[in-house]
Amino acid sequence: MIDIQVKDLKKFFVIGENLLDGISFEIQEGECVAILGRNGCGKTTLFNILTGQMDYDEGTVTVNPHKRLGLISQIPRFPAGYTVEDVLRSAFAELLAIRKRMEALEQTMSGGASQEQLREYDTLVNRFQAGGGYDMDVEVDKISNGLGITPAQRGQLFDSLSGGEKTRVNLARLLLEKTDILLLDEPTNHLDLRSVEWLEGYINAFKGTVLTISHDRYFLDRVADRIIEIVEGKAEFYSGNYSFYIDEKQARFDLQMKQYEQEQAKLKQLGYTVERMKGWGINNRTLYRRAMSIQHRMERIKKTEKPKQQRTMKATFGEKDFSGDVVFKMKNVEKGFGDRMLFSNVDLTVEGGERIALLGDNGTGKSTFIRCLLGDEDCKGKIQFGPTVKWGYLPQIIHFAHPERTLYDTMLYEKNCSPQTARDRLGAFLFQGEDVFKTVGTLSGGEQSRLRLCMLMDEKINLLILDEPTNHLDIASREWIEAAIEEFEGVLLFVSHDRYFIEKFAERIWLLEDGSIRDFKCGYSKYRSIIEHEAAAKPTVVTAPKPKKEKPKGGTKEQDKLIRRLERDIEKQEQLIAELDAAIDAAAADYQELTRLLEEKEQAEETLLEMMENWENAQQ
Repeated sequence: MIDIQVKDLKKFFVIGENLLDGISFEIQEGECVAILGRNGCGKTTLFNILTGQMDYDEGTVTVNPHKRLGLISQIPRFPAGYTVEDVLRSAFAELLAIRKRMEALEQTMSGGASQEQLREYDTLVNRFQAGGGYDMDVEVDKISNGLGITPAQRGQLFDSLSGGEKTRVNLARLLLEKTDILLLDEPTNHLDLRSVEWLEGYINAFKGTVLTISHDRYFLDRVADRIIEIVEGKAEFYSGNYSFYIDEKQARFDLQMKQYEQEQAKLKQLGYTVERMKGWGINNRTLYRRAMSIQHRMERIKKTEKPKQQRTMKATFGEKDFSGDVVFKMKNVEKGFGDRMLFSNVDLTVEGGERIALLGDNGTGKSTFIRCLLGDEDCKGKIQFGPTVKWGYLPQIIHFAHPERTLYDTMLYEKNCSPQTARDRLGAFLFQGEDVFKTVGTLSGGEQSRLRLCMLMDEKINLLILDEPTNHLDIASREWIEAAIEEFEGVLLFVSHDRYFIEKFAERIWLLEDGSIRDFKCGYSKYRSIIEHEAAAKPTVVTAPKPKKEKPKGGTKEQDKLIRRLERDIEKQEQLIAELDAAIDAAAADYQELTRLLEEKEQAEETLLEMMENWENAQQ
């Protein structure tokens, strides 16, 4: 069954320039389809058209009328005084109205009920039960816990939340509404790793249809069945996830380029032949007519369009030479607000060339940690930088001192460079033509990140600190940043929830959790394996009861000796397991050693169980 059908869709904002230029596609029931394309190509416009929030100029758009459709691109307004809990419960507006009517009927019928009232009440109970009314509390708790919405946050006023927190609550509300077709516009932008993984599991188990806009490549690999890319107003189709899309896109480019080059070589050869035959045919009409015939054939050849490489930004970080071994040291660093301790007893040393990812759930204090490191936030303990260290910092929330200035003026004033240098640097970051005269305050989040990077890359630094560098950026811009970072040979410290980015660059992981930082001297894949092994090991811990020491009545001397020997062996085995537990904690960052110790512990616990069974048999 087709849930969404779009045929020859056209939409323009400037006459003669179509944003969407004849797009056609179908989405089948139960599919998860990703919409890709550069920022500004029309992805969100397409979503607004599908939901009826925006009109279109030509074509047809059909959404299954028997399905409920939900969109997460915009945050709806709620009445003043609404808490997060009220917003979440608004997903059950119909069920809450039914319950309210049921309660009113119960009050009325307390003094006696008519047959009509009983019939109405019975109908309402059936509707309430069929709609999942008795499971509302369970569903709200499940979705809230999965997306990291804490019980304390559920009591806060919705208007007091940050933009990211509002987006997360609105996503939870949408999931609670039990819509049949989900339209998700950048659903992972404000989620931490734990919440993103939960959302992936939810989507994979979801029986309805999902259409998502996302630049999270890891997320697309996990959930997308196929991909639709919008390029210059047209739709291109790929029948697989992101990894398939990358390989297939390159294969199509290579094939088209090969066909184009072969055609150009053939046309060049024919053109050379035509010119020679024309020269020979000055006194030979037959040769001249043959030359004209070849020329007409060349004009009729269907020519392959030369494939276009997307424009890329070409820039690298300016680097300052670093002398020495230690970049910075942290000793007994701690930071808290009131009774809440974000982190304490932090002892870390960073040496030249390291690439470190700082991970942790939202609200654990990662950005605060970065600000403490840079001296923008007071903290206890000692932080010492090497004498030749110069850092550059890209914050998560970017502010410009003069948002009324144009990009061009911002470069002139803040970087103190010549007009030509300002234009050249902006051009390297794809700010070209009239774009350089936009005011900074009108730029999108991604464009502001790009401008700040443009200014940052000119500085001579040897420590680069990035807080969520890929937020608001499309895939092409993310790949450009990655290419620039690959060329950077200094120390890299970054906060990110982009697993593709983390996988590519992290050679050391700092996990901020439960008020402390765990240091994993390994990449992301190995770190994930360690965390998964630890999680898997927790439920398998055997808590063997201590054997009773009293001597059984009526036993023989041989039995008594056997029991005492078994008790001694059990105590030794329990001591061995305790030592293995300590060794496992010490080897948390060594994947191979950790695996060996976990296997050894499992065998030791099985031996302990056998000893306990033997002891019980001897007692009997």
